[in-house]
Amino acid sequence: MNENGIKKKFNLAALFAPTDMTEGSPGKRIVAFAIPMLIGNIAQQLYNTVDSIVVGRYVGDNALAAVGSASPILNLLLVLFVGISVGASIMVSQYFGAKQREELSGSIGCSITLTAISSVIIMILAPLVVRPLLRLLNTPDSIMDWCASYLIILFVGIAGMSYYNILSGILRGLGDSVSALVYLLVATVLNIILDILFVAVFDMGVAGVALATAIAQAVSAVMCIFKLARMKDIFDLKLHYLKPEKKHSADMIRLGLPSGFTQAIFSMAMIIVQSLTNSFGEMFIAANVIIMRVDGFAMMPNFSFGTAMTTYAGQNVGARKYDRVEKGAREGTIIAAVISAVITSLILIFGKYLMGIFTETKELVELSMHLMQILAVGYIAMAVTQCLSGVMRGAGDTMTPMWISLITTVAIRVPLAYGIAWMTRTPELPNGRNECVFISLLCSWVLGAVMTYFFYRKGAWKKKALES
Repeated sequence: MNENGIKKKFNLAALFAPTDMTEGSPGKRIVAFAIPMLIGNIAQQLYNTVDSIVVGRYVGDNALAAVGSASPILNLLLVLFVGISVGASIMVSQYFGAKQREELSGSIGCSITLTAISSVIIMILAPLVVRPLLRLLNTPDSIMDWCASYLIILFVGIAGMSYYNILSGILRGLGDSVSALVYLLVATVLNIILDILFVAVFDMGVAGVALATAIAQAVSAVMCIFKLARMKDIFDLKLHYLKPEKKHSADMIRLGLPSGFTQAIFSMAMIIVQSLTNSFGEMFIAANVIIMRVDGFAMMPNFSFGTAMTTYAGQNVGARKYDRVEKGAREGTIIAAVISAVITSLILIFGKYLMGIFTETKELVELSMHLMQILAVGYIAMAVTQCLSGVMRGAGDTMTPMWISLITTVAIRVPLAYGIAWMTRTPELPNGRNECVFISLLCSWVLGAVMTYFFYRKGAWKKKALES
């Protein structure tokens, strides 16, 4: 009995320990790593989903539209953290795979310091530009104040959000996706409780939703810090490592800048498309919010396996096991595509019931379902894009995914959306057909998958590993 107890304790400890993905079955390693990520992404999506449900049910459809209209600006101003997070995750996974303790410690310390600097910049800058950006988006006056208060609260409390995302990325780079999941689940439960308390009980409206999210993410960030501080057998978290060295800072910028730039371009395109979206009125804006919340669940296997492939590729490239990288890329992509197809099918079958959670307005549910059907096949294409882009990023090639994203978003999606809108204008539809927003998105996804597969097969990513 005592021996069994010791065995259970050991297994539990192993579950929360870093995972060496350079050994064992590639497919099994990737799936085992991706499952906690998938559950975590469900929890992450619950942040946004619960926010939308609470404001939609307790405040109204216009409040739901306000939360959605704020999203492109939020994403735009988070590009600094996207860059740091991606650069840190790649460096951590490669140094961990190469068993280089000193370099691993320095890269983690550097990312912590750069996150602090970026947080201060965003806290000062963001509140000054929120309203001008909302006006640039042609945000309706009826939701302007709600959008502004929502964004300002989130940006003032940005440190919690940024540190959770970056520190959980470091944990995943070390192969520990379970700890990040547990901390996120705790934060999600807290977020739900605070959402209901601030909005339904204290009647704080959209501002209450933002405050709940900021508090919950700060709690998850603190838990990540404590976890990393206890991992002394893997790396050292000492004060002198917090001083960014030139090499680590340069590598983090080189690796992370393309991803941050990609996010910036994507967010700018979203802002341009959001302006088109806003021209179709509050009903379409609210439908767009509902679809994006459901879209978050449909995309979860793609993002989960994409991140898993980044860690997997990073560790194996660090260990110079390129044949193993290619085998894992093939197996991981096939698994992700199958899971994505199943989830998308379920959404198409039961989508109306899911969308009915957000609103009681029948016309809004029917519009949302119609638009969701346009996107359906694109989720399988995104499985290919996310997995193979993840491999390239993990190997250190962050430029190729950036250029693909730039082409599909700027050269394809935006012109196509406005072009379809212009060609379908009628006296009854002076702004064109609103389906243009989603048809253009579908086209960009499919073409992105084709381009990503082509450049992955060319193999230039194999030459991008960090120098020992």
